[in-house]
Amino acid sequence: MRVPARSGRGGIMTGVTRRMGNRIVEFRPPRIAFAFLAGATLIHAVWPGDGLHVFSSPLAAAIPGVAGFVIMMQAWWQFRVRDNAICPTEETTVLITDGIYRFTRNPMYLGVLLMLLAVALFVGTLPFFAVVVAWYLVIELCFVAFEERKLSHAFGDEFDAYAKRVRRWL
Repeated sequence: MRVPARSGRGGIMTGVTRRMGNRIVEFRPPRIAFAFLAGATLIHAVWPGDGLHVFSSPLAAAIPGVAGFVIMMQAWWQFRVRDNAICPTEETTVLITDGIYRFTRNPMYLGVLLMLLAVALFVGTLPFFAVVVAWYLVIELCFVAFEERKLSHAFGDEFDAYAKRVRRWL
């Protein structure tokens, strides 16, 4: 379903970002994921021996990897066809509640999380599993909180009803 944003809300993001005092939302979540993966790769490469190995299964990694990619791309496509801003700090013009958004309010984040889990399962060392937890916490505590305040402000009761109807992650 397509619900337009309330009128007269232009420029809201700058004020909300400033009031939040949370500068991390100015970074794009995929770049944060890549930075975490780079750190995990460095730790994995320099740590001596096999002391960080937890569990690895390339076959098990394929399931969350493919699922995550499909979920993320479905969400991305819904934003693109509606000409809606994907960057969290840009103004959202349309509240998307159909398609993959009927099952999760954050399918792009869920997709990336599943792909990070796939990398952790494939490599199998502690730093990569820590990436999954760290990225989840950054997204949940910074981005999701920020975006939900933004959407509630822009769409009011429509977003609040949607948030009651659809779970945040799964």
